[in-house]
Amino acid sequence: MYRLTSDVPVQFVPNPLDLPPVADDFLWLQVVDTVDDYFRIARQQPVVNRQDYILEGKIETSYKVAGSIFEPWRKDSTTGFERLQGTLQSMRRRAIVTVRPAGSHTGGSGYEVEVIVQKELEDTDRTQYATESTAGIRHDGSRLSRADGFDDSPQTLGWIPLGRDTALEQAILNDLFGRVTKKDHKRLLSH
Repeated sequence: MYRLTSDVPVQFVPNPLDLPPVADDFLWLQVVDTVDDYFRIARQQPVVNRQDYILEGKIETSYKVAGSIFEPWRKDSTTGFERLQGTLQSMRRRAIVTVRPAGSHTGGSGYEVEVIVQKELEDTDRTQYATESTAGIRHDGSRLSRADGFDDSPQTLGWIPLGRDTALEQAILNDLFGRVTKKDHKRLLSH
């Protein structure tokens, strides 16, 4: 893995992650809240884990242009290489999160959460500040009209898949694991 910093991840979390048995509504709200901190959710199907009805939950997010080093508050790019790459290249990411009940709710089984973050690189016809142009001067006597609103900026040809962003997957799973397994701290004004 390319890293520009020597920081070792605080804790390696397996993907898919096994979570303890909790109420399915509580778990789903934690998953949605965690994913919403990183991406905008496009579609979701809540997990159901009841006596006679078991249904896996799924969240699909919209694509999000990667955060740069000039946007340290954005959580969709991890520090180091990923954030630098998002600064120098046009990158986008999206996440697919699947929550599977590990058995019936009455049996006390937990859940399995899998996070997949796909990363893509923009493919353009040329660089933004290239010296070549698609609008060259013609010398054949043809009449040109500039009223067509011709835009000389690079045109996107598509997106090149770069695989999974495992560093961001780990960040999301770490956040989710902490939300589900750690107790809430007493607040300053609580009784």
